[in-house]
Amino acid sequence: MRSIRPTALLRRLLQSTVGAFTMAIAFHSAPAAAAQAVPAGTAQGLPAAANPQEHSWKTVPTQTLAANGVNFAYRELGRQHEGTPVVFLTHLAAVLDHWDPRVIDGIAAKRHVVTFDNRGVGASTGSPPHSIEEMADDAIAFIKAMGFRQVDLVGFSMGGMIAQEIVLKEPQLVRKMVLAGTGPAGGEGISKVAGVANYDLLRGLFTGQDPKQFLFFTRTPGGIEAGKAFLERLKERTDNRDKEISVTAYTAQLWALYAWGNKNPADLSVVRQPVLVVNGDDDRMVPTANTYDLARRLPHSEIIIYPDAGHAGAFQYHDDFVLKSLAFLQ
Repeated sequence: MRSIRPTALLRRLLQSTVGAFTMAIAFHSAPAAAAQAVPAGTAQGLPAAANPQEHSWKTVPTQTLAANGVNFAYRELGRQHEGTPVVFLTHLAAVLDHWDPRVIDGIAAKRHVVTFDNRGVGASTGSPPHSIEEMADDAIAFIKAMGFRQVDLVGFSMGGMIAQEIVLKEPQLVRKMVLAGTGPAGGEGISKVAGVANYDLLRGLFTGQDPKQFLFFTRTPGGIEAGKAFLERLKERTDNRDKEISVTAYTAQLWALYAWGNKNPADLSVVRQPVLVVNGDDDRMVPTANTYDLARRLPHSEIIIYPDAGHAGAFQYHDDFVLKSLAFLQ
């Protein structure tokens, strides 16, 4: 398939708004008491010799791991647990600090959990990739550098797309997957994520709110309250926070989503792994129709649709999501 080049009009739109979006994320996500961002190539936080059982997402140190010429920033919890490690793959514009602490701590209470920054994002070094396929290659390199022979994947939004590419590229590396707020290649509205994101960043700027309040949650009373609670949870870690995404990296991710949304759908019938597919019933970022489509394409899938919830239904219903994910991954 030939590479897809965004139109000049789309390019101008993105260039005119991407800086504002990045600043909006940094302004709303980082608490006032946050320490300096994690410099690349170093380990930050509590001493490495500390008992891993004493850590939570709020205190776990950020470490780095070299793979394919990249120093990947990552955090690790629950190493004391036996079984297949669970690797988290994150969403558009996200760094380590954008994971919901209740989800990470909840899964890490029973499983060995690893999260990492994509190449060129946050504290990870290198040039940011311009395709979902390249992001999958980077994730595979990181997983292998960690010494994992097989992993479970939890992918949210763009991370769920990366997970699909990983299981197609190296199926033996994956045991099970949980895919939240995502859809298949070429799915409905995925190529238009840039327009939705930029529209909501402007809504956020004009109203003084975090864009994720609009992108991730419904505008119902329940959705608004869930969004506020989620954004407060993101502020719980105040020391050794990650670097925010750069304009260059965010732009590269938008190009990647644009191309992936215009890609011909992959043959997911070859995926033999069990997959749990999750979303809210009113996802405007990656329309919920994609969740049903993804579940139909995957031969061994289960589906959860949360009511009165948007793109981040898994975070809005974090207690239930953790409980059902752990049961599924058992």
